[in-house]
Amino acid sequence: MKTKVGVLSAGGDCPGINSTVHWLVYSALDKDLVPRRGTMFEITGILDGWKGLIEMKPGKKDSIKRWSMPLDTAVVRTWDRYGGTRLGTSRINPFDPKKDQSEVIVENYKKMGLDALVVIGGFNNLGVAYKLYRMGVKVVGIPKTIDRDLSGTDYTLGFDSAVNIITEDIDRLRITAGSHSRIFVVECMGRKAGWLALEAGEASGVPIVLIPEHDFVLDRVIELLKMRKRSGKRYSIVLVSEGAKPRGMEEVRERRGRDGFGHYYLGGIGGFIAEEIQKTTQMEVRYVALRHLQRGGSPTAYDRRMGRKFGIAAIDMIVNEDFGRMVSFQHGDVTSVPLKKALDRLHLVDVEKFYDTKNYKSLDQIL
Repeated sequence: MKTKVGVLSAGGDCPGINSTVHWLVYSALDKDLVPRRGTMFEITGILDGWKGLIEMKPGKKDSIKRWSMPLDTAVVRTWDRYGGTRLGTSRINPFDPKKDQSEVIVENYKKMGLDALVVIGGFNNLGVAYKLYRMGVKVVGIPKTIDRDLSGTDYTLGFDSAVNIITEDIDRLRITAGSHSRIFVVECMGRKAGWLALEAGEASGVPIVLIPEHDFVLDRVIELLKMRKRSGKRYSIVLVSEGAKPRGMEEVRERRGRDGFGHYYLGGIGGFIAEEIQKTTQMEVRYVALRHLQRGGSPTAYDRRMGRKFGIAAIDMIVNEDFGRMVSFQHGDVTSVPLKKALDRLHLVDVEKFYDTKNYKSLDQIL
């Protein structure tokens, strides 16, 4: 008996995806486990996420070669040490009301002879996976998002690497900020959830952190900066999530419309804050948007290890026919939860528990 599994990454890339695929393949092709599992595995990588399953023509060899690749231990041997996704990705929404292509995916899934599909994605793309599961696709989800906004799991791939990158970049900015006695406003990702800003702020000792879960008062931000200057602090850094907003205002958006899931592209709140500070004070301000730098680089040791745990768990779930579920890490244990439960709500910062709404920083942070 042979079980044919497809695997794809969808949505934004991040460190940890390749480690997941590496260990998924290594676990699936472990010959010592065949007697216990009662099946052998064949793993096919789907290229460029949902786009690959939509564009593929299963009856044409050239199309199969263009949009998929057979995966074995020789192919993925070194993948675990690299960031991004070797399978490629895209931000296509197969259920876009303007052009619903979900039936094409289901048809191609069947024509490829797949027995299961592993989807590495965040809130939106695991939502797609759940809808496909309800249409008959045997889906297993793996949580991947640097925002860490998926409920049902304590960890999502890429988060630790992104926190490390933000921390390292802020360490670099400290040098020039201190040299010139400046204020730096640093904008990081985080559309609805402020975990990245909050935990990177803790790690780097940033005095002011602004998150989407609590609207800030700009005058209070300026007051805190003036208080720091009066106390002899030579420079200050403000770390702000892209989805944070001043009280009474909407999020700051880029001008280039929306993505496939209807979300506006966010960006520029840091620039707005920097401009307002500059207008009302005599302090020199600079604005830095980290943007896609946060997704780059090699995975941290933690993301490599979590990729290993998640990849192996996905194969175990297929063996046990635990479809329509997502690999989950809760209270130190790897388990699984129904995709529907993981998508019930976003995992947001509990402001009352973790955030100082007066001084705009983590409650654990003492500066």
